[in-house]
Amino acid sequence: MSDIAGVLSAVVTPFTGPDLELDEPRLRELIERTISAGVHGLVPCGSTGEFAAMSLDERRAVVEVVLDQADGRVPVIAHVGAMTTREAMGLARHAEIRGAAAVMAVAPYYEPLTVGEIKHYFRAVADAVTIPVVLYNLPVATGVNLTPDDVADLARDTENIRYVKDTTGDLSQAARLIHDYGDVIKTFVGWDTLFFASLLEGSPGSIVGAANFITPQLRAVYDAVQADNLVMARSEWLRIFPVMQFLVSGGYVAAVRGALDILGYPVGPARAPIEELEPSRRAELETLLKNLPS
Repeated sequence: MSDIAGVLSAVVTPFTGPDLELDEPRLRELIERTISAGVHGLVPCGSTGEFAAMSLDERRAVVEVVLDQADGRVPVIAHVGAMTTREAMGLARHAEIRGAAAVMAVAPYYEPLTVGEIKHYFRAVADAVTIPVVLYNLPVATGVNLTPDDVADLARDTENIRYVKDTTGDLSQAARLIHDYGDVIKTFVGWDTLFFASLLEGSPGSIVGAANFITPQLRAVYDAVQADNLVMARSEWLRIFPVMQFLVSGGYVAAVRGALDILGYPVGPARAPIEELEPSRRAELETLLKNLPS
């Protein structure tokens, strides 16, 4: 398969009703709208998709719906990270059987793990499938930061570990991955405010929740960088940076869901304990989106 690259959406999971069940029609609408807007790929059941609040059956159902709706038009990278290696392997196998282009996995995040234990976990997930694997490095949730050396070691040791989603928020770490280890692994940056900078450093793309609602604007930045038109790229970036800054300033999941609701594409509330945006925060986001160029 060709390399995965571009603007990849960390897909929101729509919920409906008093029990907040999976809203399949709205999930299909979201996928169709995102693809039509020019997204390069879809990443369901990640952090933005609230995987931790869903059962394994629900996660499998979401992946199946996204794959069916995408229908091969863009690659689907299913997040399969779980609290146990066995569960993650099972989800990975399911995703491959159903047609996912790749799987992504975050490390277990309750029991404190050593780097060695985390490496064994990632190798087991990779060994369970033949499709590419994206390491999801999210130290704010897992409590462990995989250094560039750790990531490169995994990539060299396991053939289908081909990508890493770096969500450390540390551009120096991402830059080292890109420059020092680009021959063994491709680095996607998952921190929204680093989208532009990571592309300039040489990242092939980014996995961000903002792509649920501003794909055209993200594509404008990405396309301008690819065309070496850095003046235009920076101009487009400055237009959307306030929104990206808002997203990472607190309550990320609620902010993405709030943005969709404000724009007329409601996906329901997040599952508890995540709460909706406070009125003052929602008003701020409404202003930012109102001023956003189409």
